[in-house]
Amino acid sequence: MILGTSRAVRVYAYPQAVDLRKGYDGLFGLVKQGLGRDPLSGDLFLFVNQRRKGCKVLLWDGTGLCIFQKRLEQGRFASPWRESGEAVRMTASELALFIEGCTWVGRRALSPEAVVPAPLGG
Repeated sequence: MILGTSRAVRVYAYPQAVDLRKGYDGLFGLVKQGLGRDPLSGDLFLFVNQRRKGCKVLLWDGTGLCIFQKRLEQGRFASPWRESGEAVRMTASELALFIEGCTWVGRRALSPEAVVPAPLGG
């Protein structure tokens, strides 16, 4: 399942394990306070529990907050945490791979850098 279908959709993985019993308000607070981002921006926010068996994605669809949740029956999700403690930035494609259980997500870039258009007639 792909939650965002465009490279313009930004995905941020929360940089620490999260208690996935948190609902809309708890995850909203983590985005505001922990990431310093606007939960109503249309960006996707990924949260993973300590055992990395479960994840949630919080998103604003324009009319309300949505939560997508998945629990793996076998294996573990890749670790989206870095030693720096900063949020890991992903593409929508990398998020889809993460949710499918790809172990390379967060370890190396899986998507090419975004193309920045240059002005014509330089």
